[in-house]
Amino acid sequence: MSFFSPKLGIDLGTTNVLVFVPGKGVVLNEPSVVAVSTETNKVLAIGVEAKQMVGRTPDSITAYRPMKDGVIADYRVTEAMLRYFMRKALGKWNIWKPTVLISVPAGVTSTEKRAVIEAAAKAGAKDAFVVKEPILAAIGAGIPIQEPLGRMVADIGGGTIDVAVISLGGIVASTSVKCAGNRLDRSVIDYIKKQYNLAIGDKTSEEIKIQIGSAVPVDEELTMSVKGRDLVSGLPRTIELKTNEVVQAMNRDLREMMNAIRKVLQETPPELASDIIDNGIILTGGSSQLRNLPELVFRRTGVQAKLATDAYYCVARGTGVALKHLGTYKKSIISKR
Repeated sequence: MSFFSPKLGIDLGTTNVLVFVPGKGVVLNEPSVVAVSTETNKVLAIGVEAKQMVGRTPDSITAYRPMKDGVIADYRVTEAMLRYFMRKALGKWNIWKPTVLISVPAGVTSTEKRAVIEAAAKAGAKDAFVVKEPILAAIGAGIPIQEPLGRMVADIGGGTIDVAVISLGGIVASTSVKCAGNRLDRSVIDYIKKQYNLAIGDKTSEEIKIQIGSAVPVDEELTMSVKGRDLVSGLPRTIELKTNEVVQAMNRDLREMMNAIRKVLQETPPELASDIIDNGIILTGGSSQLRNLPELVFRRTGVQAKLATDAYYCVARGTGVALKHLGTYKKSIISKR
């Protein structure tokens, strides 16, 4: 019977949800946004459709993210979201309940972990497992985590930066700090408001970060014209923004993210620390793709850092590998109910 049970790996992120099906790869990559009607409390749209509504909704609809800083903030909505994504990934003709493996931040409490497992079970999973994100990121980045070697992974997403030193398939030292991509976006908004008296939205600030942002100041700056609303006149206005201004805007948050990496390095046993100097720090996750981030890590820690291939998909790919070898990984890393 269980032979037919389909398997799904879910990278349950603060900003995006990725669903991985063994043999098919990432079949779904949608924003973790849900649009809810304020009058009837009904879920109206999920994922891509809901994201398009953010910042553009009438009063009767609120679009919000049920995941806050990588953990469930709204249980009921998360469950609806999981059900929708699971059904969409499996196709509507599927009658078997899936075995689901979900990623959670390294600093997750047992209560938060249970909430994820229960939400998945209620959403229709036959079995639900949760695995810590840095482990999945490491597996997805192709690091042989079972070896007795210290490996360091910094998984930087929308809500959290998860840093961990992994050896023999387990986490030796780790931290999870609620300062990542979304916080960078917010700082860019604040900076433009302060410097230019201009109000811009989340979507625009994310575009600025991706198109011209950098982790360290650069000699050859990129520019971008940014449209927003003038806070004095209330009318639309356009400004020119340069890379180093964005660097300045994000400076404080980047420092906090680097401190997370330093903190874990300081807690690492000396034997493993020497392995990390040899192997470097692997960066995964969507926000690790910020220009020149490896350079910043090197400047702040003295350890070489490199971006994993397809950094954005590492955790999702890791869920796929872990599902394939559920037997091997079960003992060391997976916690069930």
